[in-house]
Amino acid sequence: MEKQLNWGLLSTAKINGALIRPLNASKRTRVLAIASRSMSTAEAFAREWNIPRAHGSYEALLEDPEIDVIYNPLPNHLHAEWSIKAMQAGKHVLCEKPFALTLEDVDAMSRVAHETGMVLTEAFMYRHHEQTMKVKEIVDSGVLGKLQLIKGAFTFTLLREGNFRWVEEMGGGSIWDVGCYPISFARMIVGAEPLEVFGWQATGQGGYDVSFAGQMRFKDEILMQFDCGFKSPSRAFIEIVGTEATLNVPHPFKPGLKNEISLNRNGETQTIRIKGGELYSGEVEDMCNAVLHHQPPLISLADSRGNIAAILGLIRSARSGNSVAL
Repeated sequence: MEKQLNWGLLSTAKINGALIRPLNASKRTRVLAIASRSMSTAEAFAREWNIPRAHGSYEALLEDPEIDVIYNPLPNHLHAEWSIKAMQAGKHVLCEKPFALTLEDVDAMSRVAHETGMVLTEAFMYRHHEQTMKVKEIVDSGVLGKLQLIKGAFTFTLLREGNFRWVEEMGGGSIWDVGCYPISFARMIVGAEPLEVFGWQATGQGGYDVSFAGQMRFKDEILMQFDCGFKSPSRAFIEIVGTEATLNVPHPFKPGLKNEISLNRNGETQTIRIKGGELYSGEVEDMCNAVLHHQPPLISLADSRGNIAAILGLIRSARSGNSVAL
């Protein structure tokens, strides 16, 4: 029988709820502890979710000798610091997206993972889903012809005042929060890093982007266009255009148990139905395979670095008004 991995949740972030369910459903994992900056908050969260242990500080969680894996859903600017501290404390880490806010932080995280031997991977849940894998399979099969263009969007209306997403210094802005998804999706489909990027942004009072529109140019003249934002209706889609056909993915970033994508070729539309699993279970099982069976995580550290490099290039472009070579 496999060892059961004990997980610790670093903060009482709302996203924890999405991960607790697959953690409870897996035979290989157990949510053992929750940490907050105050014991009362940690205890309240532990009671709500039936978590055995509550810690009144992040440090206390990292010092818990029975914790094997840390889930880090802290605000973006704290991802690097606390992922590094967790690995140095002998814990494997599943770190929420975006992985970090600078390439220097990404490289420091990767270096500590190498030095400690701990598993470190980014929590891009959609990447593990059956729909994503099917889309990649279709594109790679050549049925679309030569890949030409990828278009995508991810927008919603953010109403929570005081949220870190409004604070630039904390990694606020829509490109970090939701723009990272179509950027990641395009890089995954092409299987390469963009050569050049260009971006435009509309900024809020704090300097963060309220909305962002960007383009990426890949090898072989493959182009990508996307937009993201905090003040638009909820929208999410990916369209992949080839010389022979197009593939439309209406729910690319939050696929569910039953999914439909459409292949449009010669004026005819073919609906492809894909049975999927629970959205967050894939990243849980991927971490288990990496820790227990020493399999490389689906999302490599190099992959995460590439996504951060693209985001940073797009932000530089939007601020300078010039395209940025990567």
